[in-house]
Amino acid sequence: MVVTDDSSSSSFVQYGIDDKPPLPTALLLGAQHYLTMVGANIAVPLILAGVLGMPGDVIPRFVGTFFVVSGIATLMQTTFGNRYPIVQGAPFSMLAPAIAVIGVVNATNPSGAAWQTALLQLQGAIIVAAAVEVLVGYFGLLGRLRKFISPVVIAPTIALIGLSLFSVPQVTSATNNWWLLGLTLALIVLFSQYLNTTHAAFKLFPVLLGVIVSYIVAAILSVTGVIAAGAPGFVDFQSVLTAPAFMPIYPFQWGFAGGPGTMEVALPIVGSVAFGIPQFTSSFIIGMLAGVAASMVESFGDYHAVARLSGVGAPSKRRINHGIGMEGLMNIFSATMGGSGSTSYSENIGAIGLTGVASRYVVQVGAALMLVMGFVGYFGQLIATIPGPIVGGLYIAMFGQIVAVGLSNLKYVDLDSSRNIFIIGVAMFAGLAIPAYMGNVGSAEAFRQGMSQVALVGPVLGTQLIADTIFVIGSTGMAVGGLFAFFFDNTIQGTRVERGLEEWEDTVEEDGEFESAFDRLRGDETATAD
Repeated sequence: MVVTDDSSSSSFVQYGIDDKPPLPTALLLGAQHYLTMVGANIAVPLILAGVLGMPGDVIPRFVGTFFVVSGIATLMQTTFGNRYPIVQGAPFSMLAPAIAVIGVVNATNPSGAAWQTALLQLQGAIIVAAAVEVLVGYFGLLGRLRKFISPVVIAPTIALIGLSLFSVPQVTSATNNWWLLGLTLALIVLFSQYLNTTHAAFKLFPVLLGVIVSYIVAAILSVTGVIAAGAPGFVDFQSVLTAPAFMPIYPFQWGFAGGPGTMEVALPIVGSVAFGIPQFTSSFIIGMLAGVAASMVESFGDYHAVARLSGVGAPSKRRINHGIGMEGLMNIFSATMGGSGSTSYSENIGAIGLTGVASRYVVQVGAALMLVMGFVGYFGQLIATIPGPIVGGLYIAMFGQIVAVGLSNLKYVDLDSSRNIFIIGVAMFAGLAIPAYMGNVGSAEAFRQGMSQVALVGPVLGTQLIADTIFVIGSTGMAVGGLFAFFFDNTIQGTRVERGLEEWEDTVEEDGEFESAFDRLRGDETATAD
């Protein structure tokens, strides 16, 4: 039996999870997925590069590394992991502990190759934290929570995935180019909602068409001087001309002569190469564990969102376990490459909602494009020239979809119940307010200092383990909202019908219906419920 969602989303889907569009169509649809995540996947390495103090000539290779990792992680997740059409990319949830690690290392090693030293420490912290994620996934720990999670929990968690990014600078910056943002949003809405029945291209490629048209307009106005150099919306082609044609990207690439644990190897043609061995510091590992925990909560919500938009039933605990386990493995891989981790990307889930293209094959084609582009400096730099306002318009369309998908889970819930109204309202408010408070605090170190001054319990709350965990999870809206909803939904009395469990569980995939790639390789006819 194939479980499907009885919602209208199943009739909206143009290409289902197992469908394979013709290759030319798949290439364009894959490029569309590539464009929807490029803003976030560039933002994370650029933020880290700034904090690290990385030299300008190294940054293109650093950014390229993130796209290579994203491409490989997406291929692995869609093939061997949860097998959903879900893109993997650099996680924002792990930025806070990463910045904390870099700050400590730079403070103790202010000169010389401090950025490489910090990066090696960051790699070590991610490797250990990701190993814990692998155990959580493949030992089925997160999946076992499935029976305690109802639509009352899922709805605010998914909605907060979208709401958590409403304040990104590409959308809310006071100096933003509002007409360019508005043009991008208007074109995406026009193509996906008003013209979608006039031609198949508008239904399948609204994001790609909207971004391309807006980019051409911005490029023309930049060349003619209407948009001044350095202004929001300016397209800098000079950076493309000076980009390297090919960038060597390989594991342990951030070593340096004389660095800690660095191995120098003489290779033919290229000469001596310094391989940087990740460094392991317990305090950094503890902080990164909090980031990984927040990432798992976010991915849990993403799996439910992509299932709903793909017109299939909610994920089984077995599919969840395989997805989280694979994310852990890809986090380890990312760390060995010198990246900052990998997680499910909400942007591409929103793209499914706009286009109805839920094909795993399309996402795999997009992943192959990401992988190749990561090595080619020209293409990566060209993508990097997409102005922030265009990305902002795209974000509004993408994340608005995620918010609506989250709230649509409430159709299973008794909304006449004051219990449910209370839980949903408090969870969503807390998911917005607490991260805003953490943002005002500023850093994990400042939060730790404040916690240490709390009467009676200060010595406990001020420890790095407790303070960093609270800060990172508290900075992640979907984690805060999900935890609030989870606690109240399982402690405040309510019937199964009231909580929406009776109707919702009819759409949940059975464990035996998820066949992993490992099952297919073994030739198993029946999957075990691991």
